[in-house]
Amino acid sequence: MNAIITAVELMTASADGQPPVLLDVRYQLGGPPGRPEYEAGHIPGAVYVDLEGELAGPAGKAGRHPLPDLAVFGAAMRRAGVASSGDVVVYDGGQGWAAARAWWMLRWAGHPSVRVLDGGLAAWRAQGGPVTDERTAEREGDFVPAPGALPLLDADGAAALARRGLLLDARAGERYRGEVEPIDAVAGHIPGAVSAPTTENVAEDGRLRPAAELAARFAALGAADGTEVGVYCGSGVSAAQEVLALAVAGIPAALYAGSWSEWSSDPSRPVATGPQPG
Repeated sequence: MNAIITAVELMTASADGQPPVLLDVRYQLGGPPGRPEYEAGHIPGAVYVDLEGELAGPAGKAGRHPLPDLAVFGAAMRRAGVASSGDVVVYDGGQGWAAARAWWMLRWAGHPSVRVLDGGLAAWRAQGGPVTDERTAEREGDFVPAPGALPLLDADGAAALARRGLLLDARAGERYRGEVEPIDAVAGHIPGAVSAPTTENVAEDGRLRPAAELAARFAALGAADGTEVGVYCGSGVSAAQEVLALAVAGIPAALYAGSWSEWSSDPSRPVATGPQPG
């Protein structure tokens, strides 16, 4: 199944007899919660999911957005109407990071049919899609997480992958190089990682670049046939967008969920700086 769905395709699916479950995952790093935006206007039928409280656990040594407790995540998905079968579509405001995190969480937890609305709510509105401030009627789902369907890295696994395969750093280039670090205590990158900012995965309209362009981009970064690929970012959110882009390009990839926020919290772990992997 394709990992993304266009606004036009979603309109067609929503008019069907069995529309997909819609999850609104609007979120902005360092910004206000997305619920007020959801309540002001969302795609009809969508249920709001909170990234900080339902798609991530409390910040700590495991990172700023560690994986959530599975019981909390499962309850949130069932509350949103997610069933063990049937289609799920997730969207955010257009950046794609939060929606990709929800997509990855559901796929990793064993759901077979999850797609991201390409371009998010902005793409929906651009196609004339309706929005509403009416509360979506709740329907209880039966989804129970069964983790392990997608590969997941811990810190040691990320370090090893950087040596034997291709570990991509999805943060902005200046953070990778160690020139600035606005959030975490240490600047730089995991030794051996290759800079691959998420901004280069999307076109000017906010949608992902075509699969062939993405495949060419990742091949130029070292994702040859048979190469094991992993991705990290600051806290495991924007990296999910890169895993999504890799999936669209036909390249499976593991996510290091703890990412730089976990790695840099341990002073015993090595740090590289500059434009080269190190």
